[in-house]
Order: sequence, then structure tokens, then C-alpha cells
Amino acid sequence: MVKVRFAPSPTGFLHLGSARTALFNWLHARHTGGQFLLRIEDTDKVRSDKKFLDEILEDLKWLGMDWDEEPIYQSQRFDTYREKAEEVLSKEKAYREGDAIIFKVEKGRNIEFEDIIHGNITTNTDTIKDQVMIKSDGSPTYNFSCVLDDISLEITHVLRGDDHISNTPKQILFYEALGYTPPKFGHMPLILGPDGAKLSKRHGGVSVEEYKREGFLPEALANYLILLGWFPGEDQEILSLEEAVKLFDINDMSDVQAKFDIQKLRWLNGEYIMKEKNEDLLPLLKKQLSATKIDTSKFADEYLTKLIDLYKIRMKTLSEFAGLTECFFQDDFKMDEEGKKKYLDKEENVENIRIFANRLEGLEDFSHEKIEKICRDIAEERSLKAAEIIHPTRLAISGKTKGAGLFEMMELLGKEKVLERMRGIQT
Repeated sequence: MVKVRFAPSPTGFLHLGSARTALFNWLHARHTGGQFLLRIEDTDKVRSDKKFLDEILEDLKWLGMDWDEEPIYQSQRFDTYREKAEEVLSKEKAYREGDAIIFKVEKGRNIEFEDIIHGNITTNTDTIKDQVMIKSDGSPTYNFSCVLDDISLEITHVLRGDDHISNTPKQILFYEALGYTPPKFGHMPLILGPDGAKLSKRHGGVSVEEYKREGFLPEALANYLILLGWFPGEDQEILSLEEAVKLFDINDMSDVQAKFDIQKLRWLNGEYIMKEKNEDLLPLLKKQLSATKIDTSKFADEYLTKLIDLYKIRMKTLSEFAGLTECFFQDDFKMDEEGKKKYLDKEENVENIRIFANRLEGLEDFSHEKIEKICRDIAEERSLKAAEIIHPTRLAISGKTKGAGLFEMMELLGKEKVLERMRGIQT
């Protein structure tokens, strides 16, 4: 049975690169009917924090992943690491240096392994110095504890970032010393920023938590991360995790470094928002509105759902919703100054708005169809293009030059509010 693992360190939030690593391991396990396991690398007692671990586990679930057994914690296995180091020492393959136990690296030999992604990789041991297994403070080193954990978990495939390639020959030496066959290794090229440098803060957010807070949907972020290193074929870019599980083949993973493109992610997120049911978006958008101090309890869910329907095709992230819909929640919305100069500082436009408002006054059925008919009738009567009434009116009721369909906006805002705003305009 295929067994893979993901090994987060609870010293910070889940990095996008780590999330991608977890996703590929999870996909391989689910595609093959294998197991996806978790190992918590919490040997750094000073920097490890339960709040980070809780967030990491929550982010994995948020992205759609599950795991097959309870996670193991390295901090609970120190006795095992020391015991195994003593075993290697007793075979005269290691030596003591004070309280530290150090593995003797045999010089002059080549260590080869067939990387799933890169092919054959060979390293000469002359380039590897003797390896510390147990530090002088009694804690294990990364490479030694990692090997012992993977042996204990019976890991068959280790999928991780390219930055671990240099660790692999050292780990193979430990497998040999302990009498075990190494698993298969696959090293993924790292995610780069648009400038070709390793993805970092200067390229924008680098943690899953930041993208979650910004209003990216988990399906969209998972979809995008999967495309950074594997392609489903036939130029298919939008696929669910269920589809990815069926199509995924570890042998099709790319050995080319992938560049993170925030605009591509925003586009993909917008596609997912458009497909999402309004009722499913409702609680997410309520949370976004609350973050901007808008009290959603004052507005009925029916009102909010209609508003979502108007704007879901205009959002790339959920965090944009509050800014786009400000005028639906408060009267003291910001006025676009350039738009005001262009449309509302002209007496003829203000006059057209007044005429429009007066006609609407007698409208009993305040539906977008009836509102639009009145607007177009006025335009025809006054030999105007409808846009010459629509643009100034939009600015008058919303403060913006762009938005959802004007007549649908007016219907949702309601007759009283619309007339009040239209008649409040002064040149």
C-alpha cells in the first residue's frame, strides 16, 4: 500500500509551498487508495506553538484534505531517537563527541537514487561531512529523526520540495545503517515569485491563512496550487479535488519551476465565486462585511442574497464585496470625485436625474423592467442616449461609475432610498 506523509512544523502559519506539498501527497494517496499521514515536527520547543498547529490542521481541512491516522509528534519520540542512535553507535558506525552522537560517513562512494520527478541523482560522499544524529542537548537532528519516523510510519513515497534534495543522500545513509530500504523520493521544484526569486513576503501573501482572510475560496486555492507542478491535460484549468484525484499521476509531475501568478489565482477564484450558490456565499460574505464594521443583522438574508446575485460576477475575492456594495448599507458612501466632475457638475445631467426621479415617483411597480422603460422613454423624448441618464444616475445613487446593472440596483435599494438620493444631488 502507498503511504505518504506531510510533516508541518508548528512554528508559523502554513506556507503556500507547504500546502502544495501536502496536496500532492494527499492526491497520490487518494488516487492509489493509499494512506496520507501527518508527522508534526515540533522538536523546536522554543518556537513551536499550539496555535500554529491548530491553524495548520484547520487550513489542511479547509483546503479539502483529510488524513488517515492520528498525527505523530516528534517531541514525544525523543527516547526512540536516542535509542536508535545508540544502536548505530554500538555497530561502530558512529562516535561520541561530548554528549552528541555523530554518524561516520564513508568517503569515496556514490549514493544514487531515482527521483520520481528529476530522474537519476548521484552524490559522492566526499561532499558529505559526518552527520550529527543526536545533538549535545539530547535532541535529534532533522535528517535522523525524519528517517526514523518514516520507517515507523512505513512511508513508501516521500514527496517534498527541491530544497530537500541535498538531505536525501544523507538520509539514505541512515536507512542503510539502520538496515532498511529507503522509500521512493520525488522532489518538486519550488514555487517562485513573478521575478523568478523564491516566493516570499515581498511577492504578497505567502500563507494560506492570508488568502483565506482575503476571501479566496478553498476550492480555488487548492485548484491553483495543484496546477503549479502538475497538469491534467487538454488545457483543463478548473477542476475539483475529486476530479484531480481521478486524473492524478505522480509520474506526470513537472520538473520545471512554477511561477506564482496572483492575477491567475484571482481569475480562478472569480470563476469559483460565480459558480458558488448564493446561500453558500452568504455566511462567508457576512463575515467579510462584519470585518469592515457593517452590521449585517440589520439586513434580511433575502436582501443580502439578492445583492450577492448582483455582484458575484464582479468579484475576484470575497473581500471586494464590501467596497463594491457600500451604497447598499449606508448613505454616507464615498463619491468618486472624477465621476462627479464628469457627470454631476453639469446642470443638464442633474436636470435629467430630477425628471427621472419625478417619473419614478408615480411608479407603483418598482421593478427593474419598469424603471428601465421610464429611463429609455425619457431618453427618447429628450433625444438623448440612455447612457446620458444612466451614468449620472448611477453616480447619484451609489457614488460609483461602475457596478451592477443600474436598474437592478435601483430595484434592490427601493423606491424611497433611490428618490432621496436622486433628489439630493446638487451641481
